[in-house]
Amino acid sequence: MDPVENTPNQEALESDISFTNRIDLSELQEGIGLIKNEISKVIVGQKGMIDMLIASILANGHSLIEGVPGVAKTISAKLLAKSLDIGFSRIQFTPDLMPSDILGTSVFNMKTTEFDFKQGPIFSNMILIDEINRAPAKTQAALFEVMEERQITIDGQKFKLELPFIVLATQNPVEQEGTYRLPEAQLDRFLFKIDIDYPSAEEEVEILNREQNLKGASKTAQVTAHLSKEQINKFQDLVNQIKIESHLIKYIADMIVNTRNNPFLYLGASPRASIAILKASKAFAAMSGRDFVTPEDIKRSAIPVLQHRVIVTPEREMEGVTTKQIIKQIIEAVEIPR
Repeated sequence: MDPVENTPNQEALESDISFTNRIDLSELQEGIGLIKNEISKVIVGQKGMIDMLIASILANGHSLIEGVPGVAKTISAKLLAKSLDIGFSRIQFTPDLMPSDILGTSVFNMKTTEFDFKQGPIFSNMILIDEINRAPAKTQAALFEVMEERQITIDGQKFKLELPFIVLATQNPVEQEGTYRLPEAQLDRFLFKIDIDYPSAEEEVEILNREQNLKGASKTAQVTAHLSKEQINKFQDLVNQIKIESHLIKYIADMIVNTRNNPFLYLGASPRASIAILKASKAFAAMSGRDFVTPEDIKRSAIPVLQHRVIVTPEREMEGVTTKQIIKQIIEAVEIPR
């Protein structure tokens, strides 16, 4: 081809690139790189989980982490919080935990003869709830308002929580005794459900080598905080500005409608799920250095957003069919817009 003829195409490409980089994401990407570097000092592998945890922060959403004991669910959440210069609280859920143990309670002040509100551990920026399915329904329900509206109403008073406010909850899928299954209404409040698998043989060796090299030192001591509250709030605003074309919005809608019409599913996804995919895909786009969403971002968001929001019919469940398998089929069945 004549090189002269190629010039207009190059100019059009450069013009297109300048058009698609209207939002400066350099600080965001640098910050994400720092966080990943800090977490990788301790955690071996689990890159998918770390990406989703970071995406949930950028999308201002909560995450439910599920995995068998000992696969670094709690330590990952603690490391993520420590790599950020924000407030952090850990709440261990138990069967005798009361709502006031989380939210706080009014205490009578003898000096002023009035009730003073003593804030509970939920008044922080990042909350790690360990074994969320161990507390009874009334304690789980205490989280509904705070997770959705970032506020608490106690004794007729409203308390706004400081932003950013992110809940990271863990649960164990194998233990059933002494646990209370999370209701669908609460599961729907989580942006992502993140499944953690066992490490590979090579990763297991690396885990053992790192443990040996620590010689009893604390795992979290080597992690440094980088991003402030103001930076995280700024990054969340940037993610909200990420562009998405109308045909990709329809792509999300078609995917969600397919879950409602799928014969294998007893319960399909709600409009909150489609909004969650929209937010998550924007976060993944920003993490990739783009200020526009692609179909790949939407596909990447679909399983962690939908797998805890849909329910397989009893007949298919008895056959061993999982929500993840059905969502993969839906992703393949829905035509990708070009």
